[in-house]
Formats: sequence, structure tokens, C-alpha cells
Amino acid sequence: MTRYTDGRRALIDQLRVFAPFNEQEEKDLALILSCLENSENIFTRENTLAHMTASAWVLNPAHTRVLMAYHNIYRSWSWLGGHADGDTDLLRVAMREVTEESGVAGVRPVSALPFSVESLTVEGHVKRGAYVSSHLHLNVTYLLEADDSLQTLVKPDENSAVGWFSPSDAVAASCEPWFREHIYSKLNEKMKRFI
Repeated sequence: MTRYTDGRRALIDQLRVFAPFNEQEEKDLALILSCLENSENIFTRENTLAHMTASAWVLNPAHTRVLMAYHNIYRSWSWLGGHADGDTDLLRVAMREVTEESGVAGVRPVSALPFSVESLTVEGHVKRGAYVSSHLHLNVTYLLEADDSLQTLVKPDENSAVGWFSPSDAVAASCEPWFREHIYSKLNEKMKRFI
């Protein structure tokens, strides 16, 4: 039987009341909840089939620009985020990853609740000289805000550029059709309704 920490229980409770935006979120939410409720090591990379990640759709204060990074592995502009690596507070993970990957300080949540959920396939790849098998990222996305006048910095082991885009240009900048059509476009549509 899976033992729940307070953070894990809080995330499960938040996701149980999360209202899916579309069929993708509905199906992916069911998968994420099942894994959270039944997998012991779902917050660590020790689970090589699937593990929890957190991403961020980062807006400027006027909500007219989105922060993106040029991801080295995927060779595409993408949102910011990363692995939970044992941390059950995925909002904290998302905020930490934004700062680590962009150099932008003072990142704050527009809401502390999950903004979106996704089950994301990750193809096998080499990272830091070791092969990583294909697996799933069980992802929770948060809507965050940061000052777009602050200097950005690259994180050379993960990205080679960081920049602010209009919401539509953020979608167009991605070289990954599935992300453009099913994730980034969805996040922009949700953002319009949320704000």
C-alpha cells in the first residue's frame, strides 16, 4: 500500500477537485491520480516508467508575454520546468526550475493551484553521458508571473537561450508540433479564461 506524505496528500486533494479543460486533461488527470495513489516512488527518477514533473507558463505582470527557453535536448523553444526529484510540492518545483533555467528571480504564482495537467512522452536520449530510456513525465503546470525587465541567463547544461515572447509567438517558436497544438495553444486559451 502506498504511504502518503502530507505534500503528496495535498497534491492528490488538489487534483481531485481540478476541473479538466478538455479530453486530454481529463484522461491525463486520471492517469496522474492513479500513479500518485499507487506508485511508491512516483516523485523520483528511480521510477523509470513514469515520474512527476512540474512546468510553468510564466507571464509578465501585464500578461502580454510568456517566458521560454531554447531546450538543448529537444532543440526547440519550450516552457520551463523539471523533475520533482523527491519534492512533493510541485509549485515549489516549478518556481525553482524557472529561476534555475532562466536566471529570473522573484517568480510568483498567479495561483497556487495547478493550472494544467499533462502526461508527456519522453523519447530515449543521452543526458550527461548516460542513456535515459523512454518514459512518461506526469506533469503539473502552474501559472506563474515574473518581471520581464529582469536580466535572463541561460543554464548551459539545459538550454542555450531564454527569452520573452507574445503568447502567440511562444506557440509559433516551438519546433514540436504536438506541443504547439496540444499544450502551448491550450495554455494560452486557458490563460485568457483565467485572467
